[in-house]
Amino acid sequence: MNQPAAFLENQLTWKDVLEAATRREGERSFLLRLVQFLCQQTGLAAAALYSKTEGGFERLVTTGSEAFPTSLATDDDLGYDSVLLPEGLLLYRPAEDGRLDLEGPLILALSSALGAAQLRGRLKQQNFAINYRGVELEALYDVGLAIASMLNLEQLGEEILLRAVSLLDARRGALYLRAGDRYVLDHTLGGDARQELPLEDPQVKALLDGKLPADQNFLPGARHLMGLPFGADGRPQGLLIVADKESRHGVGPFAVSDRRSLSLFANQAAIALETAHLHRQALEKERLERELELAADIQRRLLPTIFPRLKGFELAGWSRPARHVGGDYYDLLRIRNDRVAAVLADVSGKGMPAALMVSTVHSALRLLIDQVEVGPELVRRLNHHIAESSAPNKFITLLLAEVNPGSNEIRYVNAGHNPGLLVGSSGEVVELESGGLPLGLFDNGVYKAGSIALGVGDLVCIYSDGITESASPRDEEFGMSRFVDLLRSVRDRPLSDIVSTVDKAVSDFAGGLNQGDDQTLVLIRRTS
Repeated sequence: MNQPAAFLENQLTWKDVLEAATRREGERSFLLRLVQFLCQQTGLAAAALYSKTEGGFERLVTTGSEAFPTSLATDDDLGYDSVLLPEGLLLYRPAEDGRLDLEGPLILALSSALGAAQLRGRLKQQNFAINYRGVELEALYDVGLAIASMLNLEQLGEEILLRAVSLLDARRGALYLRAGDRYVLDHTLGGDARQELPLEDPQVKALLDGKLPADQNFLPGARHLMGLPFGADGRPQGLLIVADKESRHGVGPFAVSDRRSLSLFANQAAIALETAHLHRQALEKERLERELELAADIQRRLLPTIFPRLKGFELAGWSRPARHVGGDYYDLLRIRNDRVAAVLADVSGKGMPAALMVSTVHSALRLLIDQVEVGPELVRRLNHHIAESSAPNKFITLLLAEVNPGSNEIRYVNAGHNPGLLVGSSGEVVELESGGLPLGLFDNGVYKAGSIALGVGDLVCIYSDGITESASPRDEEFGMSRFVDLLRSVRDRPLSDIVSTVDKAVSDFAGGLNQGDDQTLVLIRRTS
């Protein structure tokens, strides 16, 4: 656009200048016409029009043969005659007979044209920024949809990093996930990265504040870094770092708008990671529930479904675990000489560890009862087996009884369990006292047997403390006296009715509260 105004072949007129404006040849073309007309009318040899910038002035147009500088600082020694305009600067070199009226209409027209050009330029920049922002938000939306649909945590981390690098035209990147007091590298793209970054490292904090010098070695060899943390509900989850923004001129630093874009993307990444974590937890919970249901089914198979028939006696049992699997165990086994062994055991603790010990008791008891008669020696051997095969802090209370229809007696050993109850036909109650320590506490435990004769109509109840310690909404226990009174009131009913009555009474007392312990009953009644 550099044309010598003093030697134009065709002299310009106001009409030419105005036509240049109406033809919309462009801002610079119009301003050039106006400067040329100014030089022609005032006899200037050369002139240059500058627009105001943040740090000085940038040349827009020049006319004449003078080599005016392309940019100027506000404190530069200009070396030319000049006119300071509201939106810029006019430098000129007058001819010998040239004259410039600083307040003339041409200067006013030039000032107005430059101001209008500057305003239109700013409007264009704002429109571009708005349009770019729309495109950016649309891209972020598409990226958010893409990562939100991924539930595999390993694939999601890689996808998040790839999308972040692509979104910001970065050459490299790294994704870190928080582990305790540090960020641990999850994925990297385009080059190596440090394996761990301490949360409290001053250089990490500087990076997150956008103040990190380019030579910091987070991503070895990278020149320009930008990093942002991300998290959900105020809990930091990880750190995104991108490096070396690509452009037509190579790589360079990231703009302020890039940091805003990365921040928006990091929020979406945090939500996607949280969703994937919740999905994994849900799958793990579902798997555990399936395993617990399987364990519960296996444990139910350990309990008798058909009770042995014994001449002159009725037998029944019932158990309700507090969780999927329980720590209570009962059994009714037909043994030698046409007798029946009744056992009720209560394992310390709850859930799966207790259920595993129940299986141990079940297996050991069934093995030993074929070798040793029901009594102290059998319980001693059972205790030795439990002590060797269980953790030191685990123990089992147990009441083992043998029903002899020939003598109408019950011979029993109580290893730290609640005393069994004999409810006589007339309502009197006798306790089957303890005869030794719980199983598993000491390897050399000593046990003694007790026996009691049953009259016709006498009811023996062996129970676990989950029944007597059942809690009400008022934090009151069902208690021993309430249980004994209940047994007295139903002692003459069929055993199945007694079980149903105890079940209902305890459930009604709890008022819908989840109980913290398993509940088990074994009932024995002499009928003739």
